[in-house]
Amino acid sequence: MKARVRHLSDLAGLREQLEREAKERERLEREAKRAALEAEREADLFRLAVGSVAPLKTGARIEHPKKLPEPIAHQRRRDEAAALAESISDDFDADAVLDTDEQLSWKREGVSPEVVRKLRRGHWIIQSEVDLHGARVDGAREMVGTFLREAIKHHLRCVRIVHGKGHGSAGKQPVLKGKVKNWLMQKEEVMAFCQAREHDGGGGALIVLLRPS
Repeated sequence: MKARVRHLSDLAGLREQLEREAKERERLEREAKRAALEAEREADLFRLAVGSVAPLKTGARIEHPKKLPEPIAHQRRRDEAAALAESISDDFDADAVLDTDEQLSWKREGVSPEVVRKLRRGHWIIQSEVDLHGARVDGAREMVGTFLREAIKHHLRCVRIVHGKGHGSAGKQPVLKGKVKNWLMQKEEVMAFCQAREHDGGGGALIVLLRPS
């Protein structure tokens, strides 16, 4: 360290500073030696407690294959779709068991007529709907089956199925209207259904009551 010494007082101050720095270095060296001795004592105690050791013998290592992601069950989905399509068949003879009135309502055997009357009056709030406009018969069948399955899964009671009035079909006849009616009657979860009120779709929709979960 270079310093410009102009007076004796400056020289004395410089000497005191150097002495302080020397003492600080000595102190740091003593602490470092003390820490090293302490670490050595702890290592001796550990070796004394553990005793003599030998490395473990390892055999041939086995490389486990990485777990592959679960395959997508495309076939199972196709099987489920096929089972769903079969569960609501077009071959079902609805006229043999259908008990309708002028409002196109139907109830399962054992269901009180009061249930149908309440359904017509809108006693239950419509919680969800599916619109079949533009769908062909096969596609509409699958849509209805999937819709009902999801509605039951989410504990819905009252839903609407919009099948249309047939204005866009050949002969201006509502092809899906009769189909949907047949499909609904084959589902055990369906308690009753009726034609929607005018502000809910009128002749182009059905209001469906599902069994409570």
